[in-house]
Amino acid sequence: MNNSGPLKNIRVVLTRPSHPGNVGAAARAMKTMGLSTLALVNPRRFPHPDADARASGALDVLRHARVYDSLAAALGGCVLAVATSSRQRELRHELMTVRDAARELLAQAASHPVAIVFGNETSGLSGEEASLCQLWACIPANPEYASLNLAAAVQIFAYELRMTLPAGSRRQAPEFEPATIEQVEEMYRHFEQTMTHAGFHDPANPRRLLPRLRRLFARARPEAEEVNILRGFLKAVDKLRR
Repeated sequence: MNNSGPLKNIRVVLTRPSHPGNVGAAARAMKTMGLSTLALVNPRRFPHPDADARASGALDVLRHARVYDSLAAALGGCVLAVATSSRQRELRHELMTVRDAARELLAQAASHPVAIVFGNETSGLSGEEASLCQLWACIPANPEYASLNLAAAVQIFAYELRMTLPAGSRRQAPEFEPATIEQVEEMYRHFEQTMTHAGFHDPANPRRLLPRLRRLFARARPEAEEVNILRGFLKAVDKLRR
């Protein structure tokens, strides 16, 4: 399997997949384009003979797939996650095409793990799941019938990554270390705690404060040192209230 270069750092995450055949077909779609890292969040049935059958020659991708009990765990170590969605949502993060998302993913994958997150075949990604991702990407499709099979969606993303790879592989590693998703989530929790204690955030009447804060930092995609600076400031504020 040709998974050298940035492709080895790209993780395909299937969240709550219902049909094992779709898992196998997604593995096949990945392998045809050189992707090998598959993560499954609470699959309904896995492993399963239907997954093996639909994987065809990509059984190695299935055998190395890791199963997680939460999306947050599946994104462990990643510095960027792209949610795949065609649904219109309030306060959504930056939305881009698959082609543009491929460029962003490859730029970071040159030196750090990244993820593409696909939702359940029927319901897609929940709002909470999508909020863990910094970018949202859509596949331009017929607006009157934009529903794609899960494996077909994976194939389109994998193809765009493959086609973008020659240019993406020449990108230099970022000058500064990007924050991981876990570090950013810890920062969100710290902000919520400090704002609550300071009386700025009322958990009983939250309005849209926290989703807007998430959207702000999703656009900024802070570096690890920037997260440390902000958390240092929050710690200083916490001390003032003691």
